Formats: sequence, structure tokens, C-alpha cells
Amino acid sequence: MNFELAFVLLFSIATAVAIVARYFKFPYTVALVVAGLTLGVVHAFEPPHLTKELLFAIILPGLIFEAAFHVEFRKFWKNKLAIHALAIPGVVASVAITALLLSPVVGGLNLVPGFGFLSALVFAAVIVSTDPIAVVGLFKALGAPKRLAVLVEGESLLNDGTAVVLFTLIVAVASGGQFTVGGATLDFIRVAGMGGLIGGAVGFGVSQVIQRVDDAMVEITLTVIAAYGSFVVAEHFHYSGVIATVTAGMLCGNWTAHLSMSPTTRVAVASFWEYLAFALNSVVFLLIGLEVQLASLLASWKPILLAYGAVLAGRAAVVFLVSALLRFTSERMPWTWSAVLTWSGLRGAISMVLVLGLPDDFAHRELLVNMTFGVVVLSIIFQGLTMAPLLKRLGITGVKDVYQEKYEQARGRMSAIHAALTALESMRRTRDIPADVLEQLERDYQRKASEVEQELSALKQQTTRFHEEEHEEAVRRMLIVEKDALLKSYQKGAIGRDVFEHLSTELDQRLAGVKDAEGHVPLEQSASPVAEPVGG
Repeated sequence: MNFELAFVLLFSIATAVAIVARYFKFPYTVALVVAGLTLGVVHAFEPPHLTKELLFAIILPGLIFEAAFHVEFRKFWKNKLAIHALAIPGVVASVAITALLLSPVVGGLNLVPGFGFLSALVFAAVIVSTDPIAVVGLFKALGAPKRLAVLVEGESLLNDGTAVVLFTLIVAVASGGQFTVGGATLDFIRVAGMGGLIGGAVGFGVSQVIQRVDDAMVEITLTVIAAYGSFVVAEHFHYSGVIATVTAGMLCGNWTAHLSMSPTTRVAVASFWEYLAFALNSVVFLLIGLEVQLASLLASWKPILLAYGAVLAGRAAVVFLVSALLRFTSERMPWTWSAVLTWSGLRGAISMVLVLGLPDDFAHRELLVNMTFGVVVLSIIFQGLTMAPLLKRLGITGVKDVYQEKYEQARGRMSAIHAALTALESMRRTRDIPADVLEQLERDYQRKASEVEQELSALKQQTTRFHEEEHEEAVRRMLIVEKDALLKSYQKGAIGRDVFEHLSTELDQRLAGVKDAEGHVPLEQSASPVAEPVGG
């Protein structure tokens, strides 16, 4: 079967699976893997192989850029300690713990003669990267806290780059290279740091061009250049293409899209990347299922189960340790979130491609491939299917009553109406549109605003929670305004340093007592079970 026909079949199958999964309310990515496994068993057709070239040239840059493009930098930066701790030192620690747990068990039980710590370390480096695609959509559907989704997505964006760099260093050592902690650290900083600089440079260059054009098709093309160009340039110079694409994506999504694109173009760009992510995810998860050889996996079921247990234990140890350390910072999180972060660490295509990239004569290569494929499939199917019950069991889903969805829809409509009224006022000042047309439009939007306000008022009478959430958000914003004004007064010399520090401390204490919309836990309530956020 030729390459083109195979891809037509892949998209046809993905479409059918998407329809069935939506009808039965089944996780789409899990359904794709199951469909791929089924087709692989019956040998329905010969699919394209999930090679490093296919993943790195076509799939990975698009998926990473789309995720980074939609991550709000403000929320990302607010959780910077947690995200960076999990994605950099957490990845290193997870690799070490997994290898330390796995090597004595596999070697001690004589399951695989000669399988030592170095082999276990290679496997741990292969499997450590997480793929949250299957669970992030579930978070949104179940109304899980927004901050929890930010943590999962933010960690995945960074730990992909960390894992690829770490894997390269460990394989070089396993192949006979020299290793020193200082040298490995410097190599990591160089590869990741230069990747970030290249991504920033490409993203900035594309942003400058977008500022000077006003054509949606051209601007979409420029974002594609930013996604794939940053990746290709970084990889060409042997730096981290993943980190480069993450940087370019966040720059384009948080700066370029808001400052340089018209509203129409922003909608077009977002729609394009939403579809592209759907298409790429469909292909990659189907190929994961098709690539797996069930007979080979069943023959290695013991080391696969041991590896799966070691991976989960390593993940849990790192997540709970990071959570414990965060208790001493403003980024503390409920312990129930630690359980969710552990269970949401699904593995995906990057792990499979990395292990397939090992040399043919690499020690225990076949076993490493089987262990990686087995753990990836187990994590996607088992953890993916049990994530929704876990969220509900722990009580951290945001859907607490039947009015939640109606309330969010009304708030969304009100936000859109206010944006339209602001645009009408701008048109009135510039006189781009005749005044009589604007007056009619303004009356229509004012009427819509009045209807939505009445709807919101009626919803607030059903439960006091909505009013409380709005009050908390308003108080938090006002305190931030106060703090900003205080800083400006100090910079102008209107108040002295001692007064500034005293008043700033007072404001910080008041801010700490307000639970913000992303679900941060107040300092004085962090030890109390009732303080655990349940809403986004």
C-alpha cells in the first residue's frame, strides 16, 4: 500500500473513531490506541511506521507549538516553581528513582541476564517524558481546576525537552562515552538554553513580520514557519528543538497574537492550529496502536509490569516530594492534586520514537522496545480510562451543580458582548462606520447585555457560590491594583522605603487570604481540607 493511501485510511479511521468516541463519551486518544491495536492484530493494512523522522519533522513541532501557543504566560509564570521543579530536576530524579527500582528487581529475579543499572537508566530516560493530551481534554470536560490543567500542560511542554536531552546524554554514556556531573550539567544548560534562545529569536522575527502585514493566510503561514523553523534550526545546530518550539509558541501566542493580529486573524490562527493539533494527534495515537506487536509484548509481560510499577513509583515519589517542598511557597497545592498529577503522567509517542532510535546492536534493545511500548499502552489505556473516576472520587471536578455550565456560558457571552461594545466605541471615535449604523448596533448589543445580566442574576439566586467567586476575583484584582499604585508611588519618591515595605507586606497578607480564580490555596488555609480548591 502506498504512503498516500495509508494516510487517507488513517484519517478515515480517525474520523470514525472520533464520532464513536463522542457518542459513547469515551476518551478520544484512548479510543484511537485501542483502534490501532485492533487493526494491528488483524493486519488490516500496512501503515506508515512511527519513525523519528516522521515525528520530528511533521508531528512533534506542530503539537508542541499548538500547546505552547494556547498556554497563558501569566498563568504559566504564576506556577513557574511547580512547573520547572517537575520538568527539570523532577525529570532527572524520576529517571534515577525508576532505574534504581527497576534494575535490582529485573536483575535479581533473573528475568533478563545482564540487565543492569545502565540499561535501566536508558529505559528510564526513554519513558520519563509525559504526554497529557488524553487527560487535558478530560480536565476541561469535567470542569477540573484551571490551575491543575496549567500544571499538567506546562510540565509536559518542558519535560519533553528535558527528556530528549537527558536521553541523548545517557545513551552516549551507555555507548562508552565519558560522564561527569559537571560536564553533563553544562551540556544540558547549553543544549536547552541555546534552544530557548533560537526559539525566542525565530518567534521575535516572525512577530516583527506579522506586525507589518494584515492578511490572515500570510499570518497563519508565518506561525507555521515559527513552529517548524525554530525546531529545524535548533536541531540542525544540535540544540533542543523542543525547547525552541515551546519558546516560539509561547511568544507568538502571548505577545504576537494580542499585539499584532486583528481579532479576525486571531480567530483564524486559533482555528487552524486547533484543527492541525486534532489531525496530528489522530495520526500519532493511531500509529502508536498500529506500531505495537501484541505477541511480542505478551512474551515480555513480566518485565513490562515491573517497569510500569517502577515508572509509577518514580513519578509518585517526585510529584509528592515537589508538592511537599511547595508547601513552603505561594504555589502550594492540595495533596489530592499530587495524586492527580501522578496519575496524569501518561506516556506517548516521544518515548516510542526515542527507543526505536537506539542502535540495532544496543544492549537489550528488543527488551527496551517491548518495555517502552508496553508501558506506553498501559498508561494510555489504564490511566486514561480511570482518570475521570479518580477526579470524581477525589472531589476536585468543578461541576458541582447543574447551574455551572449555564453560568460559564453566560459569563462567556457577557465577555464577548463587552468586547463588541468596546469595538463599537472605537469605531465611533475613528468614524470608520456611519453613526446611524453604530447606534443601531449599539442598541442591539445593549439589549443583549441586559438579557445576559438578567440571566446571571437569576443564576446567582440559585446558589451563592457564583457571587462568592466573583467577589473573590474582584477583591484580588483590586488588591493587585493597590499594590501596583503603591510601587509607582515609591518609584516616584512620594513614599519612603520603610513605608513601602510595610504597606506591601499588608497587601501581600491580604492577597494571600484570597483564593484566586486559578485555584491557589491561601497560606493560612493550606493545611485545612476545606481549603482544597474544587473549581476553576
